[in-house]
Formats: sequence, C-alpha cells, structure tokens
Amino acid sequence: MSATPLPPPLLEVEDLRVRLGTPRGEAEALRGVSFSMQRGQTLGLIGESGCGKSMTALAVMGLLPEGATASGSIRFEGRQLVRLDEESLCALRGNRMAMVFQEPMTALNPLHTVGRQVAEPLRLHQGLDAAAARAEALRLLDRVQLPQAARRLDAYPHQLSGGQRQRVTIAMALACGPQLLIADEPTTALDASTRREVLALIGELVRDAGMGLLLVSHDLALMAGQVQQVMVMYGGTVVESGPTGDVFGRLAHPYSRGLFAARPQLGLGRGRRLPTIAGRVPELADLPRGCPFADRCPWVVPACREALPPRFEVGPVHHARCIRVDDVLGARA
Repeated sequence: MSATPLPPPLLEVEDLRVRLGTPRGEAEALRGVSFSMQRGQTLGLIGESGCGKSMTALAVMGLLPEGATASGSIRFEGRQLVRLDEESLCALRGNRMAMVFQEPMTALNPLHTVGRQVAEPLRLHQGLDAAAARAEALRLLDRVQLPQAARRLDAYPHQLSGGQRQRVTIAMALACGPQLLIADEPTTALDASTRREVLALIGELVRDAGMGLLLVSHDLALMAGQVQQVMVMYGGTVVESGPTGDVFGRLAHPYSRGLFAARPQLGLGRGRRLPTIAGRVPELADLPRGCPFADRCPWVVPACREALPPRFEVGPVHHARCIRVDDVLGARA
C-alpha cells in the first residue's frame, strides 16, 4: 500500500539571498536562507536586531528596500515570487498573504478612518461596494475584539490606544482571509498586559482560520508559547532550526545558548547581572567569510573562520550550523 503523498508546502524558501547597498558598497543581508511551511503551520524567526528576521519577512512579501536585489527561490502556493512583477505581487499582498507590522501608528494612514482602512482591501480584492465593505469591516473589528467597534469605525488612528491600533492592523491583515500571515514584532510597542491579549488573539485567529503564521520576534518566551517550529538567525543566516521544543530543550548553537542565558529569569538574586553575549552584531559590510558568530563565540577555532559551516543534524528535524556542535551539546547549559 503506497503512502499518502504530502501536500505541497504553503511557503517554500530556498537559498534566499538579499543584497543591499551600503555606504561601503554592496553587502549581503541574507545568506542562503532556506525553510518551508505547510498550511496551518506556525514558524518563528528569532534573533537580535540586524540578524535578518525582518528582511526575510519583507523578502517574502516583496517589500524589500529600494535598490535591494533578491536571488534564490520563494514559492508561495507553488508560485515563484522572486522577480515577480509588482502588479502580480499587489494582487497577492493583502489577499492571499498579509503582514502585521511592528508599529501600527506607521502602518496606518493618519488621514483616513480605521473603518475605511479595514474596508480598503475588501473593495480592492473582493470588489465589495462601500456599504458591504463597511459592514464587513465592522464584523472584522468585532472579531479582533476592538472595544465599541461600531463607534470606532469613524475614528482616526491617533484617537486609539496602541493596543487598539494593533487590533485594527490585525483586522486589515485578516480582511480577505489570507493563507499566510506574517507578524513582524507585533507586540514590541505594547505593555505587558496588552501584549498577552494581542498574542492570544493572533493565535486564536490563526487556529480558527487554519492559516500559516510566520512570527518574527526577539522574545524567547513568546516563541515558546506561540510557534511549532523555530529558526534562530544571526548574520543573515539560519544558525539553528527545528521543532520549538527540540531547539529550546537542546540548544546546539553557541548563539542560541547565549540568547537563552541572557533572558530575564524569575528568582534571580537582587543585584545579580544577567549574562551577556560579548561583542556586538557585525555591520553587513563586515560579515566574515566563515561563521558570522565567530568573533563573539566562546567555542571558536580557526576552522570556523574559513567558510560558512554546513548544517549538522542534531535530531531528525533539528539542525545547527556549527562545526563544534558536539562540543556545544556536551557542555553544561
């Protein structure tokens, strides 16, 4: 009896490379990023600022900075997105795939009411008239639990709180029922209580709709509770990846260990300083030929600087890009 074939991935990224212009010439912001997502799967990208998380998300959406060039492959629902024309990308964005940005105040137009902005993708992609789009916008704002949604349809972004604005951007992203939702640091500007509410809302909506979620964050605790798979990024490269429980339970890359050691912990004695990762993230133009983490790594050996390490298998679907993975795993966390 033959096995049932696996469905094609919702999103498949292979050897994605992005080059940007800098004052010191061209530099690679992404270096051979590869991953895939199935429908309904949740995947997290984690790492420090400048590691390539947001650049990966923007590349998928076709929203790279002016002058940037992408190579490799990005297939969404089987369709190649690299070098796809802008008109075709616009037909996908806000329709089949959508993005929740980090700062809702800059994502929303200050000159238009929130009701009009939520209704816009419905009119553009689904051809609804003004009345039908307004009615659907109200339903969406109720769905994302915006307080007094009917009264706030005609409010402007500056009249809402940060958490309320983020709920509006989520409603906009969900308007046309996308198959892929990308959330780029969606709770950075929110207080702790609102952050929990927004994350719970995103998780509930993703589960109910069966859409794929690509979540970008530097928050380890957030990832632990929100995604099934995780990719740790550094220097434009995926340095560790796998099921979230496997990666967090068996940290195999020195950078992953450094991130975990530096996280705030309950019960830490008064006045005790958190461990830090020595050095800082290199500028794009200064990325070394070898492992991008070599200059900050306590396990570094000369071979680390010679070439970008290959992916080593830690478990069946858990990989780390480190030539000393066995030594790292043998050391106490």
